[in-house]
Amino acid sequence: MADIWMPQAIKADLDDHAPCDPAFPPKAIAHITADRTATAAAPADLVPFADLQKLFTRDGKGKAPHILWDPFAGTFAQFFPATSRSKALRDLPGGTRTNRAGEVVIQIEALFFPFCRVKGKVFAALADTPCHGWQELNDWVRSWDVPDTWPMGQPTDFTSHRSARVWKSQGGWYAHAHVPENDHVDPGSWPVFAARMAPAEPFPGVAFFHTGQKSPVIAAMHRRLVAEDCDRYRPGDVIDVWEMDDVKSYAAWQQKLGLSGRAADGTPGKPSWDRLRVPHLA
Repeated sequence: MADIWMPQAIKADLDDHAPCDPAFPPKAIAHITADRTATAAAPADLVPFADLQKLFTRDGKGKAPHILWDPFAGTFAQFFPATSRSKALRDLPGGTRTNRAGEVVIQIEALFFPFCRVKGKVFAALADTPCHGWQELNDWVRSWDVPDTWPMGQPTDFTSHRSARVWKSQGGWYAHAHVPENDHVDPGSWPVFAARMAPAEPFPGVAFFHTGQKSPVIAAMHRRLVAEDCDRYRPGDVIDVWEMDDVKSYAAWQQKLGLSGRAADGTPGKPSWDRLRVPHLA
Protein backbone atom coordinates (compact mmCIF):
# COMPACT_ATOMS: atom_id res chain seq x y z
CA MET A 1 0.00 0.00 0.00
CA ALA A 2 1.29 3.49 -0.84
CA ASP A 3 2.45 5.77 1.98
CA ILE A 4 0.04 8.61 2.73
CA TRP A 5 3.05 10.58 3.97
CA MET A 6 6.02 10.91 1.62
CA PRO A 7 8.89 9.14 3.45
CA GLN A 8 11.44 11.82 2.56
CA ALA A 9 9.26 14.76 3.67
CA ILE A 10 9.16 16.69 6.92
CA LYS A 11 5.70 15.94 8.32
CA ALA A 12 3.90 19.21 9.12
CA ASP A 13 0.34 17.91 9.40
CA LEU A 14 -2.27 20.70 9.43
CA ASP A 15 -4.90 18.18 10.67
CA ASP A 16 -7.65 19.76 8.52
CA HIS A 17 -8.26 16.63 6.44
CA ALA A 18 -11.13 16.02 4.01
CA PRO A 19 -11.71 13.17 1.55
CA CYS A 20 -11.06 13.28 -2.18
CA ASP A 21 -13.64 12.23 -4.79
CA PRO A 22 -12.90 8.79 -6.30
CA ALA A 23 -15.41 9.45 -9.10
CA PHE A 24 -12.51 11.24 -10.84
CA PRO A 25 -9.13 9.74 -11.87
CA PRO A 26 -5.96 10.35 -9.78
CA LYS A 27 -4.06 13.57 -10.44
CA ALA A 28 -0.99 15.56 -9.45
CA ILE A 29 -0.90 19.34 -9.77
CA ALA A 30 2.32 21.26 -10.45
CA HIS A 31 2.73 24.74 -8.92
CA ILE A 32 5.58 27.12 -8.17
CA THR A 33 5.57 29.31 -5.06
CA ALA A 34 6.11 32.48 -7.17
CA ASP A 35 6.73 34.29 -3.88
CA ARG A 36 8.83 37.10 -5.42
CA THR A 37 8.82 38.99 -8.71
CA ALA A 38 12.15 39.18 -10.52
CA THR A 39 13.45 39.71 -14.04
CA ALA A 40 16.59 38.86 -15.97
CA ALA A 41 17.76 42.42 -15.36
CA ALA A 42 16.80 42.34 -11.68
CA PRO A 43 17.04 38.82 -10.24
CA ALA A 44 16.16 38.18 -6.59
CA ASP A 45 17.40 35.75 -3.95
CA LEU A 46 15.36 32.60 -3.41
CA VAL A 47 13.20 32.71 -0.28
CA PRO A 48 14.43 30.22 2.36
CA PHE A 49 12.58 26.90 2.48
CA ALA A 50 11.93 27.33 6.20
CA ASP A 51 10.08 30.61 5.55
CA LEU A 52 7.64 28.97 3.13
CA GLN A 53 7.19 25.96 5.39
CA LYS A 54 6.30 28.34 8.23
CA LEU A 55 3.93 30.30 5.96
CA PHE A 56 1.93 27.19 5.06
CA THR A 57 1.54 26.22 8.71
CA ARG A 58 0.43 29.73 9.78
CA ASP A 59 -1.09 32.57 7.76
CA GLY A 60 -0.96 30.61 4.50
CA LYS A 61 -2.55 27.38 5.74
CA GLY A 62 -5.73 28.20 3.81
CA LYS A 63 -3.73 27.81 0.56
CA ALA A 64 -1.40 24.99 1.60
CA PRO A 65 -0.52 22.22 -0.89
CA HIS A 66 0.29 18.64 -0.01
CA ILE A 67 4.01 19.04 -0.69
CA LEU A 68 6.47 21.93 -0.59
CA TRP A 69 9.55 20.93 -2.62
CA ASP A 70 12.92 22.67 -2.69
CA PRO A 71 14.48 21.64 -6.05
CA PHE A 72 17.84 23.11 -5.04
CA ALA A 73 18.31 21.03 -1.88
CA GLY A 74 15.93 18.10 -2.44
CA THR A 75 14.03 18.97 0.75
CA PHE A 76 10.29 18.42 1.26
CA ALA A 77 7.59 19.34 3.75
CA GLN A 78 4.13 17.75 3.66
CA PHE A 79 1.01 19.40 5.11
CA PHE A 80 -1.78 16.96 4.21
CA PRO A 81 -1.82 13.18 3.68
CA ALA A 82 -2.19 12.03 0.09
CA THR A 83 -5.73 10.78 0.78
CA SER A 84 -6.94 14.25 1.84
CA ARG A 85 -7.59 17.26 -0.32
CA SER A 86 -5.21 20.16 0.11
CA LYS A 87 -6.03 23.83 -0.53
CA ALA A 88 -3.71 25.19 -3.22
CA LEU A 89 -6.41 25.41 -5.93
CA ARG A 90 -9.34 27.80 -6.24
CA ASP A 91 -12.49 25.75 -5.65
CA LEU A 92 -15.67 27.69 -6.44
CA PRO A 93 -19.03 26.76 -4.86
CA GLY A 94 -21.21 24.57 -7.04
CA GLY A 95 -18.54 23.77 -9.65
CA THR A 96 -15.97 21.01 -10.07
CA ARG A 97 -14.43 20.37 -6.67
CA THR A 98 -10.95 21.04 -7.96
CA ASN A 99 -9.08 20.25 -4.75
CA ARG A 100 -10.88 16.91 -4.51
CA ALA A 101 -11.50 15.88 -8.14
CA GLY A 102 -9.61 12.58 -8.12
CA GLU A 103 -8.89 9.43 -6.15
CA VAL A 104 -5.98 11.62 -5.07
CA VAL A 105 -5.24 15.22 -6.08
CA ILE A 106 -1.63 15.61 -4.95
CA GLN A 107 -0.57 19.24 -5.13
CA ILE A 108 3.11 20.14 -5.24
CA GLU A 109 4.51 23.64 -4.77
CA ALA A 110 8.08 23.90 -6.04
CA LEU A 111 10.07 26.56 -4.19
CA PHE A 112 10.83 28.70 -7.24
CA PHE A 113 10.13 31.92 -9.10
CA PRO A 114 11.60 32.93 -12.49
CA PHE A 115 15.01 34.60 -12.25
CA CYS A 116 15.60 33.53 -8.68
CA ARG A 117 19.21 33.62 -7.53
CA VAL A 118 20.81 30.74 -5.61
CA LYS A 119 24.48 30.83 -4.60
CA GLY A 120 25.10 33.56 -7.15
CA LYS A 121 23.50 31.73 -10.09
CA VAL A 122 20.24 32.87 -11.68
CA PHE A 123 17.59 30.38 -12.88
CA ALA A 124 14.99 31.44 -15.44
CA ALA A 125 12.91 28.24 -15.38
CA LEU A 126 12.21 25.50 -12.85
CA ALA A 127 13.48 22.87 -15.28
CA ASP A 128 16.87 24.64 -15.26
CA THR A 129 17.36 24.02 -11.53
CA PRO A 130 19.14 20.92 -10.20
CA CYS A 131 15.70 19.39 -9.49
CA HIS A 132 17.14 17.51 -6.52
CA GLY A 133 14.55 15.17 -5.06
CA TRP A 134 12.52 14.91 -8.26
CA GLN A 135 13.18 11.17 -8.54
CA GLU A 136 11.79 10.53 -5.05
CA LEU A 137 8.83 12.87 -5.61
CA ASN A 138 7.96 11.37 -9.00
CA ASP A 139 8.11 7.83 -7.59
CA TRP A 140 5.93 8.71 -4.59
CA VAL A 141 3.28 10.27 -6.84
CA ARG A 142 3.43 7.17 -9.07
CA SER A 143 2.77 4.99 -6.03
CA TRP A 144 -0.72 6.58 -5.96
CA ASP A 145 -1.39 5.42 -9.54
CA VAL A 146 -0.99 8.89 -11.03
CA PRO A 147 0.25 8.16 -14.58
CA ASP A 148 3.31 9.82 -16.08
CA THR A 149 1.26 11.86 -18.54
CA TRP A 150 0.28 15.51 -19.06
CA PRO A 151 -3.28 15.37 -20.48
CA MET A 152 -3.11 19.10 -21.29
CA GLY A 153 0.56 19.02 -22.35
CA GLN A 154 3.72 19.47 -20.30
CA PRO A 155 4.06 23.14 -19.30
CA THR A 156 6.68 25.05 -21.27
CA ASP A 157 5.53 28.64 -20.73
CA PHE A 158 3.21 30.77 -18.62
CA THR A 159 0.13 30.26 -20.78
CA SER A 160 -3.32 29.11 -19.71
CA HIS A 161 -4.73 25.92 -21.31
CA ARG A 162 -7.89 24.70 -19.59
CA SER A 163 -10.51 22.08 -20.42
CA ALA A 164 -13.09 20.98 -17.85
CA ARG A 165 -13.82 17.90 -19.95
CA VAL A 166 -10.19 16.72 -19.93
CA TRP A 167 -9.82 17.58 -16.25
CA LYS A 168 -12.81 15.45 -15.28
CA SER A 169 -11.98 12.47 -17.50
CA GLN A 170 -8.19 11.97 -17.49
CA GLY A 171 -5.71 11.23 -14.77
CA GLY A 172 -2.11 12.40 -14.77
CA TRP A 173 -0.15 15.59 -14.14
CA TYR A 174 -1.70 19.02 -14.59
CA ALA A 175 -0.13 22.45 -14.39
CA HIS A 176 -1.90 25.01 -12.22
CA ALA A 177 -2.47 26.70 -15.61
CA HIS A 178 -4.61 23.69 -16.67
CA VAL A 179 -7.06 23.56 -13.78
CA PRO A 180 -10.67 24.76 -14.26
CA GLU A 181 -11.92 27.64 -12.11
CA ASN A 182 -8.32 28.86 -11.63
CA ASP A 183 -6.53 31.80 -13.23
CA HIS A 184 -2.89 31.13 -12.35
CA VAL A 185 -0.52 30.30 -15.22
CA ASP A 186 2.30 28.56 -13.35
CA PRO A 187 4.57 26.61 -13.19
CA GLY A 188 5.99 27.59 -16.61
CA SER A 189 8.12 24.44 -16.81
CA TRP A 190 8.56 21.15 -15.00
CA PRO A 191 11.22 18.39 -15.10
CA VAL A 192 10.71 15.43 -17.42
CA PHE A 193 9.54 12.23 -15.80
CA ALA A 194 12.32 10.33 -14.06
CA ALA A 195 13.26 6.76 -14.90
CA ARG A 196 11.78 4.37 -12.39
CA MET A 197 14.19 3.62 -9.57
CA ALA A 198 15.38 0.12 -8.79
CA PRO A 199 14.08 -1.23 -5.46
CA ALA A 200 15.92 0.07 -2.40
CA GLU A 201 17.01 -1.87 0.66
CA PRO A 202 14.50 -1.24 3.48
CA PHE A 203 15.73 0.43 6.66
CA PRO A 204 16.99 -2.37 8.92
CA GLY A 205 16.41 -0.44 12.15
CA VAL A 206 18.72 1.58 14.39
CA ALA A 207 19.77 -1.48 16.43
CA PHE A 208 21.26 -3.05 13.29
CA PHE A 209 24.07 -0.48 13.23
CA HIS A 210 26.42 -1.51 16.03
CA THR A 211 30.17 -1.95 16.14
CA GLY A 212 31.22 -5.21 14.52
CA GLN A 213 27.95 -5.79 12.63
CA LYS A 214 28.87 -7.72 9.47
CA SER A 215 26.45 -7.69 6.54
CA PRO A 216 26.32 -7.20 2.77
CA VAL A 217 23.89 -4.35 3.56
CA ILE A 218 26.80 -2.48 5.20
CA ALA A 219 28.89 -3.03 2.06
CA ALA A 220 26.10 -1.74 -0.19
CA MET A 221 25.68 1.31 2.06
CA HIS A 222 29.46 1.90 1.94
CA ARG A 223 29.38 2.01 -1.86
CA ARG A 224 26.45 4.45 -1.89
CA LEU A 225 28.19 6.78 0.57
CA VAL A 226 31.30 6.78 -1.61
CA ALA A 227 29.13 7.52 -4.68
CA GLU A 228 27.54 10.46 -2.81
CA ASP A 229 31.00 11.93 -2.06
CA CYS A 230 30.60 11.15 1.64
CA ASP A 231 33.68 8.94 1.75
CA ARG A 232 35.38 9.26 5.13
CA TYR A 233 36.89 5.79 4.94
CA ARG A 234 40.56 5.06 5.54
CA PRO A 235 42.54 2.79 3.19
CA GLY A 236 41.98 -0.85 4.05
CA ASP A 237 38.55 -0.35 5.56
CA VAL A 238 36.52 -3.57 5.75
CA ILE A 239 33.50 -2.52 3.76
CA ASP A 240 30.95 -5.03 5.12
CA VAL A 241 31.58 -4.38 8.83
CA TRP A 242 30.09 -1.41 10.73
CA GLU A 243 32.86 0.60 12.42
CA MET A 244 33.86 4.19 13.18
CA ASP A 245 34.62 5.08 9.55
CA ASP A 246 31.02 4.17 8.70
CA VAL A 247 29.80 6.50 11.44
CA LYS A 248 31.92 9.35 10.06
CA SER A 249 30.84 8.70 6.46
CA TYR A 250 27.16 8.42 7.35
CA ALA A 251 27.40 11.63 9.37
CA ALA A 252 28.76 13.31 6.22
CA TRP A 253 25.67 12.07 4.35
CA GLN A 254 23.35 13.43 7.06
CA GLN A 255 25.13 16.78 6.90
CA LYS A 256 24.76 16.78 3.10
CA LEU A 257 21.00 16.46 3.66
CA GLY A 258 21.11 19.59 5.83
CA LEU A 259 20.86 17.80 9.17
CA SER A 260 22.86 18.86 12.22
CA GLY A 261 23.39 18.07 15.89
CA ARG A 262 22.07 14.69 17.06
CA ALA A 263 20.33 14.26 13.70
CA ALA A 264 23.80 14.11 12.07
CA ASP A 265 25.63 11.90 14.58
CA GLY A 266 26.35 9.11 12.09
CA THR A 267 23.60 6.77 13.29
CA PRO A 268 21.28 5.95 10.37
CA GLY A 269 17.62 6.85 10.73
CA LYS A 270 14.81 5.89 8.37
CA PRO A 271 14.41 9.28 6.58
CA SER A 272 18.13 9.61 5.75
CA TRP A 273 18.37 5.90 4.87
CA ASP A 274 15.43 6.13 2.49
CA ARG A 275 17.09 9.05 0.71
CA LEU A 276 20.41 7.17 0.37
CA ARG A 277 18.68 4.52 -1.77
CA VAL A 278 20.90 1.56 -0.90
CA PRO A 279 20.26 -1.01 -3.67
CA HIS A 280 18.03 -3.89 -2.62
CA LEU A 281 19.89 -7.14 -2.05
CA ALA A 282 18.08 -10.19 -3.41
